Amino acid sequence: MKKMLMLILSGVSALVLSGCGVETPDAEGWKPSQKEEFLTILETDKYASICNQQALYEKVKESENSKLMSKLLVSYAKNLANGCIDLESFNASQEKRVEQEIATYYETYLQEVKASDIMRKLKAGQSIEEILKPYVPEYAQFFDLQKRYKLLGGDKNTSKKTLRKIRLNIERLKLMKPGLGDNYALVNIPEYTVRVIDANGTAVSMAVVVGQRKMQTPVFSADLSYVTLNPQWGVPDSIARNEVIPKLLKDPNYLVNHNMVIRKSYDLNTPEISQDSVDWEAYLIEEEDKKEMTYKFIEVPSKKNGLGRVKFIFPNKHSVYMHDTQAKSLFKRKVRTYSHGCVRLEKPIAMLEHISKNYTNKSNEEVKEWYDSLETHHMGLSKKLPVHTAYLTTYVDECGELLVFNDIYGFDKTQRLNF
Repeated sequence: MKKMLMLILSGVSALVLSGCGVETPDAEGWKPSQKEEFLTILETDKYASICNQQALYEKVKESENSKLMSKLLVSYAKNLANGCIDLESFNASQEKRVEQEIATYYETYLQEVKASDIMRKLKAGQSIEEILKPYVPEYAQFFDLQKRYKLLGGDKNTSKKTLRKIRLNIERLKLMKPGLGDNYALVNIPEYTVRVIDANGTAVSMAVVVGQRKMQTPVFSADLSYVTLNPQWGVPDSIARNEVIPKLLKDPNYLVNHNMVIRKSYDLNTPEISQDSVDWEAYLIEEEDKKEMTYKFIEVPSKKNGLGRVKFIFPNKHSVYMHDTQAKSLFKRKVRTYSHGCVRLEKPIAMLEHISKNYTNKSNEEVKEWYDSLETHHMGLSKKLPVHTAYLTTYVDECGELLVFNDIYGFDKTQRLNF
């Protein structure tokens, strides 16, 4: 019995020493299983991130050289994290637009990808999927559009223009803010649509009006902070100069007819200023001698307020938010680029009900009482809800249908793929 036990132990030792069942990393840190896994990912370009590294991929596929494979892994992770759009040329085009006095903004949320971190994880034995996971977009659209891209890529009837459009939007999804979570609101600007999406899918969807071509709704992300019922509208200085003051000079009753008052600040509790006590012409002089805007126009809360009865605030430097509107007829139009950058909602009450029920501690009765009071109330959130204003000219909807939209701000033209 003792002799048999010694023979078994001897056999086990031989297996261990011979390396059977144990992977030995090569000098670069690659294990055979990691190489096999990476080559499988590359074969289908699972995360659409070979991009500008096609030549390197061909060398890797042919040689399986470990150093080349390491270089490609780092490049693949960077392309996955930060997309394959030529951002240098795009940023230059944005600067030219600003010079042309077009209000445009497109935030790109770039992630830091260090080669040393990638290689450390590789040498620690992590799988390639584990290494790439921090950079994979959480948006379901990333995978939905990829599936459609690969499917249509094999169809001879699909135009190159359509494929490029889909691929460009795949890259845009890489540039959106990471750390998405299960619940978020997505304003898709070219679609003129907002959706509130949770773990079960689309909970709320409605049409929106977005910014004019020269006063574009910016592309960015921010958390919804609070909801204002019966809001006042603090007219921005630019709108005051370009629209309100010229109309006031033509029609002395303009402010009364539009429920507007004048203050030294946007605080309604400060003393009111008489419109006749101010030389408004001084605020319309050309740039060099233009007088600083020291007065604020405020549209007071009412059923006829330009912001409607409710607005949804996600604080940002652009002073952009979602809100109700008096111009309901605009929702019947196919092209809905009419705002100064804010997002006007087709069904603000549906949005209010969903937000108050799922993201605040307020009861329906409390919300209704505040709403009916015609007085301004602010309702804070008890649960996080990120808001993303996005620019997706292709989108796979809730029925699995590929939707294609017009390039209303021209980003399809100014954003070039780097491959």
